[in-house]
Amino acid sequence: MEEASNQQLVARLDEAVAAIQSRAPGAPILGVVAGSGLGMLGDLFDDAVRFPYADIPHMPVPSVIGHAGELVIGNLEGLRVAVLSGRVHRYEGHPMEDVVFGVRMLGRLGTQNVVLTNAAGGIPPWLGPGSLCRIVDHVNMMGENPLRGPNIEALGPRFPDMSYAYCPILGGRMDRAAADAGVTLDRGVYAAMMGPSYETPAEIRMLRAVGVTCVGMSTVPEAIALRHMGVRVGGISVVSNAAAGVGSSLLDHSEVKDVALEAGPRLIRVVRALAAQLASEPLS
Repeated sequence: MEEASNQQLVARLDEAVAAIQSRAPGAPILGVVAGSGLGMLGDLFDDAVRFPYADIPHMPVPSVIGHAGELVIGNLEGLRVAVLSGRVHRYEGHPMEDVVFGVRMLGRLGTQNVVLTNAAGGIPPWLGPGSLCRIVDHVNMMGENPLRGPNIEALGPRFPDMSYAYCPILGGRMDRAAADAGVTLDRGVYAAMMGPSYETPAEIRMLRAVGVTCVGMSTVPEAIALRHMGVRVGGISVVSNAAAGVGSSLLDHSEVKDVALEAGPRLIRVVRALAAQLASEPLS
Protein backbone atom coordinates (compact mmCIF):
# COMPACT_ATOMS: atom_id res chain seq x y z
CA MET A 1 0.00 0.00 0.00
CA GLU A 2 2.83 2.41 0.88
CA GLU A 3 4.58 1.62 -2.41
CA ALA A 4 1.36 2.47 -4.25
CA SER A 5 1.17 5.72 -2.24
CA ASN A 6 4.72 6.62 -3.32
CA GLN A 7 3.83 5.95 -6.95
CA GLN A 8 0.80 8.19 -6.57
CA LEU A 9 2.99 10.97 -5.13
CA VAL A 10 5.37 10.78 -8.11
CA ALA A 11 2.36 10.80 -10.46
CA ARG A 12 1.00 13.92 -8.71
CA LEU A 13 4.38 15.65 -9.04
CA ASP A 14 4.57 14.80 -12.71
CA GLU A 15 1.01 16.04 -13.28
CA ALA A 16 1.97 19.37 -11.68
CA VAL A 17 5.15 19.55 -13.80
CA ALA A 18 3.20 18.82 -16.99
CA ALA A 19 0.76 21.64 -16.21
CA ILE A 20 3.65 24.06 -15.70
CA GLN A 21 5.59 22.98 -18.78
CA SER A 22 2.50 23.37 -20.95
CA ARG A 23 2.83 27.13 -20.44
CA ALA A 24 6.50 27.54 -19.44
CA PRO A 25 8.56 24.83 -21.16
CA GLY A 26 12.17 24.18 -20.22
CA ALA A 27 14.04 23.75 -16.96
CA PRO A 28 14.78 26.77 -14.75
CA ILE A 29 18.48 26.98 -13.89
CA LEU A 30 17.81 28.58 -10.50
CA GLY A 31 14.89 28.14 -8.14
CA VAL A 32 14.11 30.41 -5.19
CA VAL A 33 11.70 29.74 -2.34
CA ALA A 34 10.57 33.11 -1.02
CA GLY A 35 9.53 33.11 2.64
CA SER A 36 7.61 35.60 4.78
CA GLY A 37 7.31 38.97 3.06
CA LEU A 38 9.87 38.09 0.37
CA GLY A 39 7.62 37.31 -2.58
CA MET A 40 8.27 40.43 -4.69
CA LEU A 41 11.16 38.85 -6.60
CA GLY A 42 8.90 37.53 -9.36
CA ASP A 43 7.79 41.08 -10.17
CA LEU A 44 11.25 41.70 -11.66
CA PHE A 45 11.20 38.85 -14.19
CA ASP A 46 11.15 39.37 -17.93
CA ASP A 47 8.63 37.25 -19.84
CA ALA A 48 7.12 36.09 -16.57
CA VAL A 49 4.58 33.27 -16.51
CA ARG A 50 2.52 33.16 -13.31
CA PHE A 51 0.86 30.15 -11.76
CA PRO A 52 -1.32 30.66 -8.67
CA TYR A 53 -0.79 27.61 -6.50
CA ALA A 54 -4.51 26.90 -6.68
CA ASP A 55 -4.11 26.38 -10.46
CA ILE A 56 -1.26 23.86 -10.13
CA PRO A 57 -2.53 20.29 -9.70
CA HIS A 58 -2.03 19.01 -6.13
CA MET A 59 -0.06 22.10 -5.02
CA PRO A 60 -0.89 23.03 -1.40
CA VAL A 61 -1.93 26.64 -0.81
CA PRO A 62 -0.41 28.65 2.10
CA SER A 63 -2.63 30.17 4.77
CA VAL A 64 0.00 32.31 6.54
CA ILE A 65 -0.06 36.08 5.93
CA GLY A 66 2.93 37.13 3.83
CA HIS A 67 2.99 33.94 1.72
CA ALA A 68 1.40 34.83 -1.63
CA GLY A 69 0.98 31.32 -3.01
CA GLU A 70 2.26 31.78 -6.55
CA LEU A 71 4.89 30.22 -8.82
CA VAL A 72 6.55 32.64 -11.23
CA ILE A 73 8.90 31.50 -14.01
CA GLY A 74 10.79 33.95 -16.18
CA ASN A 75 14.13 35.48 -17.02
CA LEU A 76 16.21 37.37 -14.47
CA GLU A 77 19.52 38.87 -15.55
CA GLY A 78 19.55 36.53 -18.54
CA LEU A 79 18.90 33.38 -16.48
CA ARG A 80 15.81 31.18 -16.42
CA VAL A 81 14.54 31.39 -12.82
CA ALA A 82 11.57 29.97 -10.94
CA VAL A 83 10.37 31.50 -7.69
CA LEU A 84 7.94 29.86 -5.30
CA SER A 85 6.35 32.85 -3.62
CA GLY A 86 5.21 31.38 -0.32
CA ARG A 87 5.32 27.94 1.29
CA VAL A 88 3.18 25.79 3.53
CA HIS A 89 4.38 24.73 6.96
CA ARG A 90 4.03 21.59 9.02
CA TYR A 91 2.47 23.65 11.84
CA GLU A 92 -0.45 24.56 9.55
CA GLY A 93 -1.43 20.90 9.70
CA HIS A 94 -0.01 19.92 6.32
CA PRO A 95 1.67 16.51 6.05
CA MET A 96 5.37 16.54 5.26
CA GLU A 97 4.77 15.46 1.66
CA ASP A 98 2.80 18.70 1.19
CA VAL A 99 5.47 20.79 2.92
CA VAL A 100 8.07 19.66 0.38
CA PHE A 101 5.79 19.27 -2.66
CA GLY A 102 6.83 22.61 -4.15
CA VAL A 103 10.57 22.01 -4.01
CA ARG A 104 10.17 18.46 -5.26
CA MET A 105 8.23 19.95 -8.15
CA LEU A 106 11.19 22.24 -8.88
CA GLY A 107 13.48 19.20 -8.86
CA ARG A 108 11.20 17.31 -11.27
CA LEU A 109 11.21 20.39 -13.53
CA GLY A 110 14.98 19.90 -13.80
CA THR A 111 16.10 22.78 -11.58
CA GLN A 112 19.57 21.98 -10.24
CA ASN A 113 20.14 25.00 -7.96
CA VAL A 114 17.63 26.14 -5.35
CA VAL A 115 18.03 28.97 -2.83
CA LEU A 116 15.73 28.65 0.18
CA THR A 117 14.92 31.87 2.03
CA ASN A 118 13.14 32.44 5.30
CA ALA A 119 12.50 34.93 8.06
CA ALA A 120 14.25 33.83 11.25
CA GLY A 121 15.10 34.83 14.78
CA GLY A 122 18.70 35.85 15.39
CA ILE A 123 20.46 34.32 18.39
CA PRO A 124 23.89 36.03 18.64
CA PRO A 125 23.75 39.75 19.53
CA TRP A 126 25.73 40.64 16.39
CA LEU A 127 23.00 39.18 14.16
CA GLY A 128 20.37 41.87 14.57
CA PRO A 129 17.04 42.44 12.82
CA GLY A 130 17.50 43.09 9.11
CA SER A 131 20.70 41.03 8.84
CA LEU A 132 21.07 38.50 6.03
CA CYS A 133 22.66 35.20 7.02
CA ARG A 134 23.74 32.49 4.57
CA ILE A 135 22.89 29.06 5.96
CA VAL A 136 25.92 26.77 6.01
CA ASP A 137 24.32 23.93 7.97
CA HIS A 138 21.18 23.13 9.92
CA VAL A 139 19.80 21.39 12.98
CA ASN A 140 16.48 19.59 12.58
CA MET A 141 14.48 20.13 15.78
CA MET A 142 11.10 19.37 14.19
CA GLY A 143 11.03 15.72 15.18
CA GLU A 144 10.10 14.78 11.61
CA ASN A 145 11.82 14.07 8.31
CA PRO A 146 10.23 14.28 4.84
CA LEU A 147 11.99 11.03 3.85
CA ARG A 148 10.42 8.98 6.62
CA GLY A 149 8.69 5.84 5.34
CA PRO A 150 9.47 3.69 2.31
CA ASN A 151 12.00 5.38 0.06
CA ILE A 152 10.75 6.91 -3.18
CA GLU A 153 13.37 5.48 -5.53
CA ALA A 154 12.23 7.72 -8.38
CA LEU A 155 13.36 10.74 -6.35
CA GLY A 156 16.57 9.60 -4.68
CA PRO A 157 18.48 7.09 -2.52
CA ARG A 158 17.34 5.59 0.77
CA PHE A 159 20.13 7.23 2.80
CA PRO A 160 21.15 10.57 1.24
CA ASP A 161 24.37 12.07 2.56
CA MET A 162 23.90 15.38 4.38
CA SER A 163 27.55 16.29 4.96
CA TYR A 164 27.03 19.24 2.62
CA ALA A 165 23.32 19.89 2.99
CA TYR A 166 24.00 23.43 1.76
CA CYS A 167 26.30 23.24 -1.24
CA PRO A 168 29.61 25.01 -0.51
CA ILE A 169 30.16 25.71 -4.22
CA LEU A 170 26.75 27.38 -4.58
CA GLY A 171 27.39 29.06 -1.22
CA GLY A 172 30.63 30.51 -2.54
CA ARG A 173 28.77 31.89 -5.54
CA MET A 174 26.23 33.45 -3.17
CA ASP A 175 29.04 35.11 -1.20
CA ARG A 176 30.44 36.53 -4.44
CA ALA A 177 26.99 37.72 -5.48
CA ALA A 178 26.53 39.52 -2.17
CA ALA A 179 29.91 41.20 -2.54
CA ASP A 180 29.05 42.22 -6.12
CA ALA A 181 25.74 43.65 -4.87
CA GLY A 182 27.38 45.49 -1.97
CA VAL A 183 25.34 43.54 0.58
CA THR A 184 26.66 42.12 3.86
CA LEU A 185 25.95 38.39 4.03
CA ASP A 186 26.77 36.71 7.33
CA ARG A 187 27.07 32.93 7.77
CA GLY A 188 25.47 30.67 10.31
CA VAL A 189 23.61 27.52 11.31
CA TYR A 190 19.82 27.41 11.09
CA ALA A 191 17.58 25.40 13.42
CA ALA A 192 14.04 24.43 12.41
CA MET A 193 11.45 24.17 15.18
CA MET A 194 7.95 22.80 14.73
CA GLY A 195 6.07 25.98 15.71
CA PRO A 196 3.73 27.77 15.53
CA SER A 197 4.64 29.02 19.01
CA TYR A 198 7.89 30.94 19.13
CA GLU A 199 10.78 29.47 21.08
CA THR A 200 11.22 29.88 24.83
CA PRO A 201 14.34 31.56 26.22
CA ALA A 202 15.46 28.15 27.54
CA GLU A 203 15.17 26.66 24.06
CA ILE A 204 17.22 29.52 22.66
CA ARG A 205 19.93 28.95 25.28
CA MET A 206 20.02 25.28 24.25
CA LEU A 207 20.30 26.17 20.57
CA ARG A 208 23.04 28.72 21.26
CA ALA A 209 25.00 26.05 23.12
CA VAL A 210 25.08 23.78 20.05
CA GLY A 211 26.15 26.56 17.70
CA VAL A 212 22.85 27.68 16.16
CA THR A 213 22.69 31.29 14.96
CA CYS A 214 19.20 31.50 13.37
CA VAL A 215 15.95 29.78 14.27
CA GLY A 216 12.69 29.40 12.36
CA MET A 217 9.91 26.99 11.37
CA SER A 218 10.72 26.01 7.78
CA THR A 219 13.52 25.36 5.27
CA VAL A 220 15.01 22.18 6.76
CA PRO A 221 12.43 19.75 5.31
CA GLU A 222 12.86 21.42 1.91
CA ALA A 223 16.66 21.17 2.10
CA ILE A 224 16.44 17.47 2.97
CA ALA A 225 13.99 16.74 0.14
CA LEU A 226 16.14 18.63 -2.39
CA ARG A 227 19.37 16.92 -1.35
CA HIS A 228 17.55 13.58 -1.64
CA MET A 229 16.95 14.53 -5.29
CA GLY A 230 20.56 15.63 -5.85
CA VAL A 231 19.73 19.32 -6.17
CA ARG A 232 22.29 21.90 -5.01
CA VAL A 233 20.87 23.88 -2.08
CA GLY A 234 21.63 27.36 -0.79
CA GLY A 235 19.89 29.13 2.04
CA ILE A 236 19.51 32.69 3.32
CA SER A 237 17.78 33.73 6.53
CA VAL A 238 16.46 37.26 6.86
CA VAL A 239 16.84 37.97 10.56
CA SER A 240 13.50 39.52 11.42
CA ASN A 241 13.79 39.68 15.20
CA ALA A 242 16.02 38.87 18.13
CA ALA A 243 15.20 35.37 19.39
CA ALA A 244 13.34 34.95 22.68
CA GLY A 245 15.40 36.06 25.65
CA VAL A 246 17.94 37.85 23.44
CA GLY A 247 15.98 41.06 23.05
CA SER A 248 13.63 42.79 25.48
CA SER A 249 10.48 42.83 23.32
CA LEU A 250 7.86 40.12 22.86
CA LEU A 251 7.73 38.37 19.48
CA ASP A 252 5.02 39.19 16.96
CA HIS A 253 4.46 37.92 13.39
CA SER A 254 3.58 41.37 12.05
CA GLU A 255 7.06 42.54 13.14
CA VAL A 256 8.57 39.53 11.37
CA LYS A 257 6.79 40.41 8.14
CA ASP A 258 7.65 44.13 8.35
CA VAL A 259 11.38 43.54 8.86
CA ALA A 260 11.43 40.93 6.09
CA LEU A 261 9.83 43.45 3.73
CA GLU A 262 12.44 46.07 4.66
CA ALA A 263 15.29 43.59 4.08
CA GLY A 264 13.70 42.27 0.88
CA PRO A 265 15.39 44.72 -1.53
CA ARG A 266 18.86 43.72 -0.28
CA LEU A 267 18.02 40.02 -0.62
CA ILE A 268 16.74 40.65 -4.15
CA ARG A 269 20.02 42.37 -5.04
CA VAL A 270 21.89 39.25 -3.95
CA VAL A 271 19.62 36.96 -5.97
CA ARG A 272 19.90 39.20 -9.05
CA ALA A 273 23.68 39.20 -8.79
CA LEU A 274 23.66 35.41 -8.37
CA ALA A 275 21.44 35.02 -11.45
CA ALA A 276 23.76 37.23 -13.51
CA GLN A 277 26.75 35.23 -12.32
CA LEU A 278 25.15 31.85 -13.12
CA ALA A 279 24.13 33.15 -16.55
CA SER A 280 27.75 34.00 -17.41
CA GLU A 281 29.46 31.25 -15.37
CA PRO A 282 27.17 28.20 -15.16
CA LEU A 283 27.77 25.58 -12.49
CA SER A 284 28.61 22.23 -14.06
